[in-house]
Amino acid sequence: MAKVLYSVTMSLDGYIAGAGGDMGWMTRYLGPNPEISTLIEQIGSLLVGRRTFDGDDPNKGREGEGKAFGGGWEGPQYIVTHRVPASAPTDVFFVDDFASALAQAKEAAGDKYVNVLGADIARQCLEAGELDEVLTLIAPVMLGDGTRLFDRPGGHTVGLERLSATTAPMATNLWFRVA
Repeated sequence: MAKVLYSVTMSLDGYIAGAGGDMGWMTRYLGPNPEISTLIEQIGSLLVGRRTFDGDDPNKGREGEGKAFGGGWEGPQYIVTHRVPASAPTDVFFVDDFASALAQAKEAAGDKYVNVLGADIARQCLEAGELDEVLTLIAPVMLGDGTRLFDRPGGHTVGLERLSATTAPMATNLWFRVA
């Protein structure tokens, strides 16, 4: 059965996108990372928020632009949106209901990970009791503004159990199980 994983690169001060959704800050931190190379082989599908799908690409102007993990991964992507287009690229499925999108992504993933992209979708997975793990790559930079890794007005404590902590040339990788 598929596990649901939120994998994300984050600035040291807790932002996954800069002001206005800017992802350009991330480009210099996309270097080799053995943790990600191993993870890519374990991903069966993606569950993606519409803002993330439509948003800025850290690989803009580079090979792999517009592709998951800079072109390192290919497979089914389930985009949660209230604006379903008439047509979609191959292996991209626009679904107007979170629960349906998650169920479809889990089925497509088989015994691999459903990899979540987007802070709001990760929050929805967490609130539904469906988020199993979190992999955060901490980049050595502070942005000061943007989209937070996890934001819930009024607060919400989420217990995590550390599974591993590793380093790569441009990031510190922290992998957790949701308690």
